[in-house]
Amino acid sequence: MKTALLFGSSGLIGGHLLRQLIENNDYAKIKVFVRSVPEINDPKVEIIKTDFNNLDNHKEEIKGDDCFFCIGTTKKNSPDKNEYRRVELDVPKKIAQIAKSNSVNSFLFVSSGFADPKNSGDYLRFKGEVEEELKSLNFKTLGIMRPSFLLGNRKEKRVGEKIGICIFKLLSPLFIGPLKKMKPIHSEKVASAMIMAAQDNLDQTIFESNDIVEISN
Repeated sequence: MKTALLFGSSGLIGGHLLRQLIENNDYAKIKVFVRSVPEINDPKVEIIKTDFNNLDNHKEEIKGDDCFFCIGTTKKNSPDKNEYRRVELDVPKKIAQIAKSNSVNSFLFVSSGFADPKNSGDYLRFKGEVEEELKSLNFKTLGIMRPSFLLGNRKEKRVGEKIGICIFKLLSPLFIGPLKKMKPIHSEKVASAMIMAAQDNLDQTIFESNDIVEISN
């Protein structure tokens, strides 16, 4: 029986991940790292109130088998450039480094389609830089999820994203061949794919949207 580490349980993908991990009999314990304590009543779940500005204080708690990382922000929620960089780049890198030092076997990370450390935009560049760091740490299993537009009910309103999703849904039948990775994908499938990647030792590291659909079915 395994122990899962979950960062980002309140988000679109993280919420599905928490539910699926609770239902999965391979996991005896789920450590959920949060800033504010949620109302979760399940014997498998251990809530860890986390100071994300001082992650070294949590080294003894970031121990387990599979680490699932779904934390992210937007420039609207984090308008300060330094804070945006901290959430999107510094925090995932630090957690991955601690997890590796504690011999965590698997690291599953929600990145983005077209992530690239050389991209001129902060979002895709930071995602790409985290990907490079994760590869260098040599986890036994590494799963980098690169979903396109995410489908699901967000707690916050993102008008621009909703417009983009509508457009991509209309164009979806045209996304064939190399364009398949641009199809919108449901957040629940991303969560399922992360668990599958952690358990099945798939001979693959990068999972585009079409790959995520395949392994989550």
